[in-house]
Amino acid sequence: MDISVPLINRSGGKPDQVGVLVRSLETVIQRYGTASVVPPWRIWTYSEASMSRLVVRGQPGRFSWRIALGGSDPQIELMELIQPVRGPSIYQEWIETRGFGLHHLGYVVEDLDGAIAEMEGAGYEVLQAGFGQGADGTGGFAYFNTEETLGFIVEAILFPRVRRPPESVWPTHTP
Repeated sequence: MDISVPLINRSGGKPDQVGVLVRSLETVIQRYGTASVVPPWRIWTYSEASMSRLVVRGQPGRFSWRIALGGSDPQIELMELIQPVRGPSIYQEWIETRGFGLHHLGYVVEDLDGAIAEMEGAGYEVLQAGFGQGADGTGGFAYFNTEETLGFIVEAILFPRVRRPPESVWPTHTP
């Protein structure tokens, strides 16, 4: 199944993460929690203060967002809820034109710069990227303009070697 999206082709089509834009993390987490879908949820806030570099459409980014990560199901490895907080971002753009809901499918990579080069070589520009979200300054992500081809955005994810502890965990317990 060659749909000319290198990250998808390499993975056999199976995403590592499903990203969903939400108005309120807490509201959606409680709804999912009631249905016992994917707890526990681990919650972080990111911004230009917590990342070494943010980029939106080729320009330095100045925005913030909260995420909740949950799940480990055979069908979906990781669910990511994203609540934009401040500043222009592709999250805000998507909400303004399409509303809340499915935003992207994420694929874990071992080399973010290599994934960016490969995707750009296939004609998919970087819409937004962030570098250095880990406690040790490693890790990053890049979203690519695959909407015309796929109807959603594709993300390359490089997990940090050392993740910052979550700000909170739901259901409430010590992280």
